[in-house]
Amino acid sequence: MTTTLLETAYKAIDDKKGEDIVVLNMEGVSLIADQFIICHANSGRQVQAIAKEVADKASEAGFNTKRIEGMDMARWVLVDLGDVVVHVFHKDERGYYNLEKLWGDAPMLDMAEER
Repeated sequence: MTTTLLETAYKAIDDKKGEDIVVLNMEGVSLIADQFIICHANSGRQVQAIAKEVADKASEAGFNTKRIEGMDMARWVLVDLGDVVVHVFHKDERGYYNLEKLWGDAPMLDMAEER
């Protein structure tokens, strides 16, 4: 079975104990990406570890990381994988930006069903 970019990124987040992982299907909603994955962590160090794991696992699976933004501050790190964009928030920032509400017209994907 071929593992998709979405599955690879999701598993990397889950392996590093990312919390409240939400996947939004952005197809037909935004031209930015096909999916957004949103999660949070309890410390800046964990935010950085999750973002690094996503980039590393994507690379190991043969996918390119286009860029990573926000690693220094570790409050909101964006990992641009092309078709999938991962948003890793510090728990204190997630509610403030509330991307799930901002992109409320995007349906949520249940990763348990995707497997």
